[in-house]
Amino acid sequence: MAENIPPTRMNLTLYKGKHVAAAKGYDLLKRKADALKVRFRDIMKQIYSTKVGMADQSSAAFFSLTSAEYAAGNFRSKILENNMQASVRVTSRTDNVAGVKLPVFSEYSTGVENTETLGLAGGARKITSCRENFSEYLSALIKLASLQTSFVTLDEALKVTNRRVNALENVTIPRIAATLKYISRELDELEREDFTRLKKVQAKKEEAIKLEALKKAAEEAANNANDDNHSNNNQSHSGGKNKKKKNKKNNNNNNDDESNVLSGFDAADDNDE
Repeated sequence: MAENIPPTRMNLTLYKGKHVAAAKGYDLLKRKADALKVRFRDIMKQIYSTKVGMADQSSAAFFSLTSAEYAAGNFRSKILENNMQASVRVTSRTDNVAGVKLPVFSEYSTGVENTETLGLAGGARKITSCRENFSEYLSALIKLASLQTSFVTLDEALKVTNRRVNALENVTIPRIAATLKYISRELDELEREDFTRLKKVQAKKEEAIKLEALKKAAEEAANNANDDNHSNNNQSHSGGKNKKKKNKKNNNNNNDDESNVLSGFDAADDNDE
């Protein structure tokens, strides 16, 4: 998976952001899971205590019903025949726990009082006691229904949150960390290759500069040698010219001496005559 991602600086920055976001998400979900667990345990304790109390309430309510029927006779048919309105109704609301909406049921009184004449012949006290016991039992049932519904909803939310926490902790964050490690390793390798390439280019440039300097030095040495040879040739040529001039002068002087001698001889001959 990590090998399919191009090792670039942009991807490194992108996955660093993803890693930070995943770590923050993991922290938040972990806190949410802890809060849900605390509420889950609290609801479970309330359900246990409510069920334990409902056992006694149920026994007392149905025992009072049996006592009322024994004292007043079978009055169930009379209650069913009468058109009575409910004196207690149930309303619902939502309770927000770490982003999870839990349904909560509560009872409220409608203000209707049933004034049917039951038990006038006998057993009115037992019927009143039976009504009170069943009212308490109804309140316990509504509370238990609210707790059970919240318990089921909270259990599902807790499972989803735990799955997300485990996925982030064991899959997403290690995968992002492995990708970051791969990209960093590849970028380091590319940097080492670039550094080696630059060193080689610099070495080649230095070698070319040295060769250019040696070439210039050789050219300068050759030019100096040519200048020396040319100056030597000029000196030898000028020396030959001076020698020729000197020889010519000497020859001219010799010719003058010979002419003077000859003229002397001619003068002597003339005097003899």
